[in-house]
Amino acid sequence: MRSIKFFAIDIDGTLTINGNGALNLDALAKLRYLVKLGYKVIFVTGRSSLEAYILSIYGGTTQIAIGENGGVITTSPVDHKLLANKDNCLKGFNLLAKSIKDVNQKPVFPRSTEIVLERTFDINEGNKIFRENNLDLKLVDSNYAFHINEAKINKGFGLGILLKKLNIDFDEVVAIGDSETDIPMFEQSKFSFTFESSSENVRKSATHLVVGMNGEGLINAIDLIMRGKVF
Repeated sequence: MRSIKFFAIDIDGTLTINGNGALNLDALAKLRYLVKLGYKVIFVTGRSSLEAYILSIYGGTTQIAIGENGGVITTSPVDHKLLANKDNCLKGFNLLAKSIKDVNQKPVFPRSTEIVLERTFDINEGNKIFRENNLDLKLVDSNYAFHINEAKINKGFGLGILLKKLNIDFDEVVAIGDSETDIPMFEQSKFSFTFESSSENVRKSATHLVVGMNGEGLINAIDLIMRGKVF
C-alpha cells in the first residue's frame, strides 16, 4: 500500500446492510483502521453531503464528504461547495411530472444541487424527454432512487475536484462502490473495487472484483489491499 493515500467509499450497498441505511459496523471499523494508519477515507455518495459528513464524524473517518452524486463537497459543518444549480434540475422534474405518470419526489434529506425521485417510472424514457427538450440534465439510478443531475455532475467530477485540491494523484486512489453511479468514481482511481452482486456494467468497469455484499464485500476488498494482493 506504499503508493495509496486516499480511499473513496460509496455508502449505500457498499457500507450499509439494507436500503434504510443501517451500517455494517465491522466494515466501518475497517475504514476507521485505515484512518488510524494515516490514509484519507472519504465518503462519496448519492445521499446529501451533510449525511455523509455526519457519518464521517461519528464513524471516525476523514471529515470531508462528497454528496449528491458529486454535486456538493462538504469540508466542515458550514462549508459546502456547490458544483451545480438545483433550479435547473427542478425544471427537469416539472417537465417529467407533466410528461410521465408516477414521477414523485422521494422523501430525503434536503438537497442543494439535485432532485431525488422514487424509482417508479422508466428512467430511459425520462432521459429521452430531457434530450428531446435540449435540457442539459440526466437521470441516474443509484439502486435506491433516481437522481436528476446536471449532465456534467457525477461522482467522478466531484472526486476529481477534491483530489486536485488535496494534491492527490490518480495512482494514489482506491475507489469502492456497487452501482452505476460509482463508475465515474472508478475512472478517477487507479484501483477500483466492486462486488460479484453488482451489475455487469459495474463489474466490467472496476479493476478488481470481490465476493460479498452489504458491507462484507467492502471488508474483503480492504483485506486484499492490506495484504498487498492487488498492487
